[in-house]
Amino acid sequence: MLKRFAVIAAAAALFMAAGYANDNKGKVTVPVERVNPTDGKLMYNSYCAPCHGTDGRGAGPVAGALKSQPTDLTILAKANNGKFPDAHLVSVLQFGSSLPAHGSAQMPVWGQLLGKIDTVHKQDTQLRIANLSHYLQSIQAK
Repeated sequence: MLKRFAVIAAAAALFMAAGYANDNKGKVTVPVERVNPTDGKLMYNSYCAPCHGTDGRGAGPVAGALKSQPTDLTILAKANNGKFPDAHLVSVLQFGSSLPAHGSAQMPVWGQLLGKIDTVHKQDTQLRIANLSHYLQSIQAK
């Protein structure tokens, strides 16, 4: 029940921020509660599922409010000749994406947690990125 509430709350926050970000040229960072950095699935459900869906196929509850359809994260390997694009994914998680749906280079929901690594939280950020990447690798379509 608490997990469902957290996903709904994150979706609502992202929905409101998506509209606000468009008005402010993407300079908005959505505050997101930190979750366990060792649990890739929990991080995915907290940070990514509102847009990409709990199944990773791009149909999250906020997807309709975005400028373009979120990426189907279950076919990343398939789209890269069967090889999971770990280095590219880590780069996107660390530095953001220039996709128009996100409003800015940095996806609003990750903002302070996965954005450019700072020296104070470097290990925590790297752990989060690695575990989120491992989880995404585990949901790839066969």
